[in-house]
Amino acid sequence: MNKKLKIFLAITVAAACGVFIYAVAIEPFLIEVTHHSVSAPIHTPLKIAHLTDLHTKGIGRREEKLLSILDVEKPDIIVVTGDTNSGGANYGDCRKLLSRFKAPFGVFLVRGNWENWFPLEGSEEHEFYRSLGVTFLLNENTRVNDEVSIVGLDEMVWGQSRPEAAFKGIDPKSYTIALFHSPAEYDEVSARCNLAFTGHSHGGQICLPFIGSVWLPRGCGSYVKGWYSKGDSKMYVSRGLGTSILPMRLLSRPEVAFFYITPRALKASR
Repeated sequence: MNKKLKIFLAITVAAACGVFIYAVAIEPFLIEVTHHSVSAPIHTPLKIAHLTDLHTKGIGRREEKLLSILDVEKPDIIVVTGDTNSGGANYGDCRKLLSRFKAPFGVFLVRGNWENWFPLEGSEEHEFYRSLGVTFLLNENTRVNDEVSIVGLDEMVWGQSRPEAAFKGIDPKSYTIALFHSPAEYDEVSARCNLAFTGHSHGGQICLPFIGSVWLPRGCGSYVKGWYSKGDSKMYVSRGLGTSILPMRLLSRPEVAFFYITPRALKASR
């Protein structure tokens, strides 16, 4: 082996080791805080924190940073679109984190695929979240105030999503926010909601330059990250906080997204 080839191989190995260390030890903890503004036919503005794919193992470095961000931002509402746990059905680690979430208009949560893989059965599931002050929505809806409703759907691939039940009884004049885990669900419910929050994709989690995500889980469809729209409806796909399967991220930093729902001119009919 000649000297030039040895140098090339050494540089290649060093670069690969550097990328690996960055993807495992650095990027998974580089939480990016994003801010977005959405105008809506409401009178009272709302600030919403969207969290997804926490995959928590208790209060660690990433969770402490998340809690610090929430403390600074002070959202009116926190929504969590699934995959809070990281395997196992005792949910002790989830309790440690979810019990720290506080917002004046409430904390709302829906299942992801991990909650369906490792379920809390029957009434135990509702009681678990109720004891933490979290509103768990399983194919149902609730009102935040006189102007805004929140709909929560079960995960579409591994759960039992029931849009008809979830949207039943909603005031047609209400500004409707839908929460679901897998973004492909948007194709089914976009006509029923004004705004949707979802995750599941992790933004690709491991991405390559000029190529993008190496792999996406079932249920993503053509939705990877950021904003999408159909007609008057909009959906935001967050990159989420945690990691799944492989404990690494590359070119897909963890994200905490905040949304300012601001009043726009209301029609006279309202």
